[in-house]
Amino acid sequence: MRSLGTSDRPAVRAISRAIEAVSSRTRARQFLRVTTRMGASPAAILPFVQGSPNFRGRRFEGEEPSLRPRVRAQTSAAIAAIRVSGRGRPVGEVPVVEARPPLAPGELAVTWYGHATAVLEIDGARLLIDPVFSERVSPVRRFGPQRMHPVPGPIAGIPTIDAVLISHDHYDHLDQPSIVKLEQTHQPLYVVPLGVNAHLLAWGVPAERITPLDWREETEVAGIRLTCTEARHNSGRGLVDSQTLWAGWALHGPAHSAYFAGDSGTSKRFAAIGADLGPFDLTLMPIGAYDSFWPDIHMDPEQALAAHRDVNRIGDEAEALTEDHAGVADAFIEGDQRIDTPGGAYEEGERTTTTRTVQTAARESLLVPLHWATFNLSMHWWAEPIRRLLKAAAEAGVPVACPRVGERVDLTTGDVTTVAEAFSTPWWQACSAPGDRD
Repeated sequence: MRSLGTSDRPAVRAISRAIEAVSSRTRARQFLRVTTRMGASPAAILPFVQGSPNFRGRRFEGEEPSLRPRVRAQTSAAIAAIRVSGRGRPVGEVPVVEARPPLAPGELAVTWYGHATAVLEIDGARLLIDPVFSERVSPVRRFGPQRMHPVPGPIAGIPTIDAVLISHDHYDHLDQPSIVKLEQTHQPLYVVPLGVNAHLLAWGVPAERITPLDWREETEVAGIRLTCTEARHNSGRGLVDSQTLWAGWALHGPAHSAYFAGDSGTSKRFAAIGADLGPFDLTLMPIGAYDSFWPDIHMDPEQALAAHRDVNRIGDEAEALTEDHAGVADAFIEGDQRIDTPGGAYEEGERTTTTRTVQTAARESLLVPLHWATFNLSMHWWAEPIRRLLKAAAEAGVPVACPRVGERVDLTTGDVTTVAEAFSTPWWQACSAPGDRD
């Protein structure tokens, strides 16, 4: 059959050429949109990172391995994901509270916007953490993990933003459309790990509003000292892995302090962070998207509680054995290749040899869990992270606040126990699957 383009009729051939031109332009626009969302190229990132002592062999490396699963493990994980399809989603509507940020930032408060996105108010400054307001976390608008509840409020609804903190460049933490919206509405300062600044520059953010930092470097914004801290993770928005740095953030104001862990596997670096920069009034800890297929890059709920306890150590001995009201910790478990809570002071499987102890402030610091409920990124049940965290926290005597998405947790309304009790309603139970309940 003769194609339209070779028809004897000029009008038909003209229509064929027009269709081809429109189709080509559409494909070109789609390709441009995808590459734009991906951000800076490896060649553009390299000049910003190659001077770092943590950048070795064309990638960032920490003291502990934090590698993506290899091809064989990825295949096994894909098969396992098919078997448990649907586990990671709620069966009912997730309750969302309309975010109502005050015009003037408070002394110490946090509002969870879903996943790792949060607005932190500390000593009169307001910081937006890992802003992801898009429907999907993917370079492609119609594919990739989709949001399982609405955003509790728009970027434009946040009255002021003193700085935007980014933990790393994975799509569920660095979202190009959200950066574009921030530039349209706020033109804020950005404090980011090394290399992430290349993405922001590619999206039109002026260099003078970006501060890139290496691990343990710091800067000050609106009277708040921001310290870039180590994490056990990786990075990358394309085929090249770990060209940009990943990090957590320690925040210290004149009166209050907070810690955001970013994304991390369990790590002995938490103890060092606690010894050097802790304790903290508030910790924001990731508790979801864990799996045995990638144990190095995401903590499970018990490990997140362990990290909370480690960063709240008091004293200057980072390698000390911790003992508090929950009992002796860091004990080696026979037959199990992991470290018991608070875990992290020793390598996995390494026996504890010291009997020294240090005081912790974990019972005086409020833990607010992040990185769950919004996107289906793993194979565990949807509400499993919060159920496991609360069980472990109750045993350890650690106060945990579990706000609904959009709720503002104000730590100045009472002591940490009172605040935690005010946000203790198990709202997730009403929308959890029958197999996803206590």
